[in-house]
Amino acid sequence: MTQKVFFQIQLLRIKNQMTNLGKYLVIIGLIIVAIGGIIWISGNKSGWFGNMPGDIKIKRDNFSFYIPITTMILLSIILSLLMWLINKFIK
Repeated sequence: MTQKVFFQIQLLRIKNQMTNLGKYLVIIGLIIVAIGGIIWISGNKSGWFGNMPGDIKIKRDNFSFYIPITTMILLSIILSLLMWLINKFIK
């Protein structure tokens, strides 16, 4: 196999991988938009989200400070389980 043919084959492989990457980015973007739309439409029906025990809220006259520690831990656990399930069914 000549060097020119070898580089053409490598270029085709890279093009195919980049096409797949583009598809994955579009799918991830659509998922993010869908989740945002659901949150926007539902409004404040999930009042517990961000108001859990363990979330730190400090409000003063000119100052407010908020760290949603418990909410982020719960979100991390849910997303970890979701990614584990997706990974288990893909392989």
